[in-house]
Amino acid sequence: MQNVADKIYEYLATYGLQILAAIAIFVIGRWLAKLIAKLVAGAMTRAKAEKTLITFVENVTYVVLMVTVVVAALAKLGVPTAQYVAVLGAMGLAIGLALQGSLSNFAAGILLIMFKPFKVGDFVELAGNAGTVEQIHLFTTVLNSPDNVRMIIPNSQVTGAKISNYTANESRRVDLKIGVSYGDDIKKAKQVIESVLNADVRILKNPAPTVAVFELGDSSVNFVVRPWVKPVDYWNVYFDVVGKIKLALEANGLTIPFPQRDINIKTSGLKLSTGA
Repeated sequence: MQNVADKIYEYLATYGLQILAAIAIFVIGRWLAKLIAKLVAGAMTRAKAEKTLITFVENVTYVVLMVTVVVAALAKLGVPTAQYVAVLGAMGLAIGLALQGSLSNFAAGILLIMFKPFKVGDFVELAGNAGTVEQIHLFTTVLNSPDNVRMIIPNSQVTGAKISNYTANESRRVDLKIGVSYGDDIKKAKQVIESVLNADVRILKNPAPTVAVFELGDSSVNFVVRPWVKPVDYWNVYFDVVGKIKLALEANGLTIPFPQRDINIKTSGLKLSTGA
């Protein structure tokens, strides 16, 4: 029994300070890791970063710092840590290669959350898919299409292609083409079209709508009609204005022509001419 007590005393005398130092490193290091992680989260909160990104960065910061603290504590005890660091590095490399696609999506998700090219509720076109943004995750972005189909797009595809945000600006232009007959008074036609636009309260006064002749077509004189609206009113105005312009033109004796063609038929030396 005395031998055991002597060995314990000898061990404590030799390694006691190292053990206490390792415990102190772990306790103080853990406290500092939590403090630094909270400070980072607080700074990101003041910068108005996304909550998802704040939570992720806070957790990653804490884990990285705790790994450093544990390695430092083990080193203080005399444990060779170089091999463990090498093993951790190799494991990290292997995991990175295995999750290359996921990590690419993750990195793209962080960029989307940081730079905010669109937000939830925006109508966008991402990687060739158009819809309303429902959710923005670290790995994927969720859209709802106009016909109510849910589309889940990997974030690497989102950042790797053109992003079109149709609701980011305060106004959007509606582009229409309206044709009238060559025999109609184009000044009157322009006035009729402008009166329809002026009567619609959803059409903005500034910028002012554009109504102008831009093309002499095969069967009609074509007007370009470009009113400006709020993004939320775009499709309602698009569909309503087309119908209202047609009714207004007809009510004022103007016509929207359809394609016509003259056909000449030759049979047995006889030439017949018909209009179609």
